[in-house]
Amino acid sequence: MPKRTMPRIAAVAPGREPLTLRVTWEHGGENAVDVSGLIDTFRVYTPLRDNRALFGQVRVGDYGTDVVWTDAIDMAADTLWRLAQEQSGETLTAEDFRAWRERKAYTLDTAAKALGLSRRMVAYYERGERPIPRTVTLATRALETDAERAT
Repeated sequence: MPKRTMPRIAAVAPGREPLTLRVTWEHGGENAVDVSGLIDTFRVYTPLRDNRALFGQVRVGDYGTDVVWTDAIDMAADTLWRLAQEQSGETLTAEDFRAWRERKAYTLDTAAKALGLSRRMVAYYERGERPIPRTVTLATRALETDAERAT
């Protein structure tokens, strides 16, 4: 198995939208990452929800492996990388998802069953209304590979 290179952060700043970060990666790319879902979900981020000025104090942690606000509040670079990929559609675009479903001759219902999702979520992904998670992208690739092996 090839060695996985962890994404590293070169710079970070608050984004233009509330609860977003502008992340610059060591490899040279840059992403706007919406972290509102994490901040709204996990208790550790409550101070960031309640104090927007604190959110603005974000900085790169040691070695570029995370971003930090205080000694007790941080967010891992690989989490931000995954979110950046999902939010930018790099894992799978809505058009690619639709093409996959049509290539497999799946209805929305059969695609949902094959992926272990609700029909509604499959429709959201296909219309581009929700970012397609990496796990769903990997599942579509696995189903494609299984079908190729069977023929």
